[in-house]
Amino acid sequence: MTEVSEHDTNEHENEWREESDATRVAFGRRGLLRGAALGGAGLAAGSLAKLFGASTPASATTTAPTKAAHQWAMVIDLRSCNGCKLCTSACQAAHYLHKDQTWIDVFSMRNAAGESYFMPRPCMMCEDPPCVPVCPVKANFRTDEGLTLVRQDRCIGTRICMNACPYQARYFNWSAPRPAPRQPFPQEPAWPVPQIEGTVGKCVSCAAMLPTGMLPECVSHCPMGVLYLGDLETDVAVNGLGNTVKLSQFLEDNDAVKFKESYGTHPRVFYIPGHGQNLDLDGEST
Repeated sequence: MTEVSEHDTNEHENEWREESDATRVAFGRRGLLRGAALGGAGLAAGSLAKLFGASTPASATTTAPTKAAHQWAMVIDLRSCNGCKLCTSACQAAHYLHKDQTWIDVFSMRNAAGESYFMPRPCMMCEDPPCVPVCPVKANFRTDEGLTLVRQDRCIGTRICMNACPYQARYFNWSAPRPAPRQPFPQEPAWPVPQIEGTVGKCVSCAAMLPTGMLPECVSHCPMGVLYLGDLETDVAVNGLGNTVKLSQFLEDNDAVKFKESYGTHPRVFYIPGHGQNLDLDGEST
């Protein structure tokens, strides 16, 4: 896959648990495989647990070296992104983030041919995350299902991990967090709400939601279906519109690329270049 690089560049009307099943698409192994076989037909209402199979919450505790049920990934189809940034606002509302904490940001880019496009950037959930080994107190860790999370109760705010991340996908909590009501999940690495002042926060792919049958906030709120939650283990992916694809074939057929692949981080986020063009993704932000 080719390398790409990036240069420096409202709340919900209702809480997530008040949204309709049609808006928040859920899925599981059996249904998702059936959807993939049907060539990406609309996904019937179900649950993530049913579609992908059983899952367990991501936590800071270590587990026995057994094979994980899932290997989470994300696909971002740049052909459909219109730069609306609803993914950003949905993430900020759900996690009670300040406006400068854009766990998924959307950059306006221009390629070598002068063509413009939009590029969402979440945490890359690297298979070899440089943020993990540099932390002097081991506050960063990677789950068996491939998600990189932060133990904020352990973080001492050195910000070394921020410097190590080549994607600029980490944010320091300079001030007290926004007040948050009682949450549906415990405050833990899989659901770090509210954030803790003096620590580093980042995209967590809404890890606590996945075992409950929900898509990440950014995926379910994208009106264009740009973002897909994928599972490398079951080889399927689904977007917020309920479109289901066979993951490996989708990536191959659309010449998917990875962001800054030459850094050796092995990102779990795949990009499909925009509008059928052979885009030079070494573009500049505008």
